[in-house]
Amino acid sequence: MSTTAAASLLLASLENFAQPLSSTTAPGFDLKILATNWGFAGTVDELCSKVKKEGYDGIEVWWPNEKKDQDELFTALKKYGLEVGFLCGGYQSDWKAHLETFQKAIDAAANNKIQRPLYINCHSGRDYFTDEQCQQFIDHTTKLSKATGIRICHETHRSRIMYAAHVTRKFIEKNPELKLTLDISHWCNVHESFLADQQETVDLALSRTEHIHSRIGHPEGPQVSDPRAPEWGDAVKAHFAWWDKVIERKKKNGERMTVLTEFGPPDYMWTLPYTRQPLADQWAINVYMMQVFRKRYS
Repeated sequence: MSTTAAASLLLASLENFAQPLSSTTAPGFDLKILATNWGFAGTVDELCSKVKKEGYDGIEVWWPNEKKDQDELFTALKKYGLEVGFLCGGYQSDWKAHLETFQKAIDAAANNKIQRPLYINCHSGRDYFTDEQCQQFIDHTTKLSKATGIRICHETHRSRIMYAAHVTRKFIEKNPELKLTLDISHWCNVHESFLADQQETVDLALSRTEHIHSRIGHPEGPQVSDPRAPEWGDAVKAHFAWWDKVIERKKKNGERMTVLTEFGPPDYMWTLPYTRQPLADQWAINVYMMQVFRKRYS
């Protein structure tokens, strides 16, 4: 294939999803797109400066436990007029210690007096915790969300409570107030498919989605090499079909929609053997995703 022909294929793919989505938009709909600090090597101030210049609305970061890190973060957010979403989780294999760490972090993030987050995204629990143990994470966040009015979502992430579609369905059916962060790239990997055989379960998850991590996965991994490349057309099409359903609901109801562009660095980003040279530019891909979301959904 000639360079010109390859460029034409790429352009056609970009233009396809950069077209506005035709849907009813009620008053109150608001699209907020945030950048990740995952893979960024500079300071918080440098990150926020770059994020602002690119046209993002804010950043999503792990809640910093240290006071000096909190001060640095809030100073940069104020300086550049950015909003924030917090990530909270635990790391221990013992479920009680894990829950305690999780509760301490999320309580501090939700009750901080400096800047109210747009949402809190939970890396909650582990996939090997029992249903009863997992339920305690959900119960805590449900109470905290009611007490603070902050949207709290549990991420569909490998190794966490919501690691698989059928498992998540059990918790959705048991917890009518459970809200999700949809990172469906993980489910593509876990189920080694684009989930066509679990459509009812996926639709149920889409109906509970409040926040999106817009990474594109495929049946053999959680991140394609570059979503702009035409060979990933089927994967891109599948993910936008899911995202369209979530955002059509949000538009119809006149509600806020938050999105994180979350293509990651190595080893999520593909690399060349031996040199570990990245095959694509992580920052450029995330900015591309932000721009496409603006054109399609704003």
